[in-house]
Amino acid sequence: MADPLAEVVTLLQPSAPFSKIVSGAGRWGVRRSEAGRPFYCVILEGSCRLAVDGHEPIDLQEGDFVLIPSADGFTMSSLTPATPEDFDTPPVALSHGEFRLGIQCGSHDVRLLIGYCVFGSPDAALLVSLLPQLMHVRGERRLTTIVQLVGDESRDLRPARDVILARLLEVLFIEALRSSAGPAASPGLMRGLADERLAFALRQMHESPTRPWTVAQLAKEAALSRSAFFERFGRAVGVAPMEYLLAWRMALAKNLLRRKEGGIAEVAARVGYSSASTFSVAFTRHVGLPPTRYAQEQLESQHT
Repeated sequence: MADPLAEVVTLLQPSAPFSKIVSGAGRWGVRRSEAGRPFYCVILEGSCRLAVDGHEPIDLQEGDFVLIPSADGFTMSSLTPATPEDFDTPPVALSHGEFRLGIQCGSHDVRLLIGYCVFGSPDAALLVSLLPQLMHVRGERRLTTIVQLVGDESRDLRPARDVILARLLEVLFIEALRSSAGPAASPGLMRGLADERLAFALRQMHESPTRPWTVAQLAKEAALSRSAFFERFGRAVGVAPMEYLLAWRMALAKNLLRRKEGGIAEVAARVGYSSASTFSVAFTRHVGLPPTRYAQEQLESQHT
């Protein structure tokens, strides 16, 4: 059966080209407004506080991993309440490549590896909408092992350090997605997959996107009434069932068009549309461009 998480991650093409080590001592605070850039943080030592817009503040501790697939605004600060003046103080570069916040001398209270992910897919915004808004993972043995490897690699300037860190962070990203599933997760694909009945319907949509699904048919696959399925799906995944199916079909269509795998009629058939004209109308409404123009623009961008 299809693996929705693997398919979404494969289309996202995640990488982690930028990271840095930051330590903090005393009172300090940093405010960032990143306009949707995927942000991650690994707590290597100590503890600090994270406040993401729209979420309750989280006290982070050693071994924690945080991933925000689309970070619009957040603050990180010391556990000791920071003043407005503390937020105005930029980090200071240290001689060995780390950055320091707060008190510049002496031992640190916290040491972090922070950075930004890059999603290679031009359709990243649509795919990110299928993921939880905030992932905070703690106490997962497998994830802790990867975090330890990241910490060890980040401390030494060994050959190919940046390459190894990038690969480890990619694995960390995928493992965090798997570890963040559960009823307490924010709405998204992973929370839906944690629900056994919804997971079966989700896998059916991914495995057979060409089937003319209806809410009633998907509810039957999930062994739920139509109303119960609709309400439960929306609460867990964050969108209505047919909205999710449309988003997934459009993601598949855009990938096929980018890779020039067939004409419009063939692409339409491969994502569940009975005719090229019906597909073109749906694609244009969803993407903002007709499929022929989208394919042309993708081709031109590959040659620039």
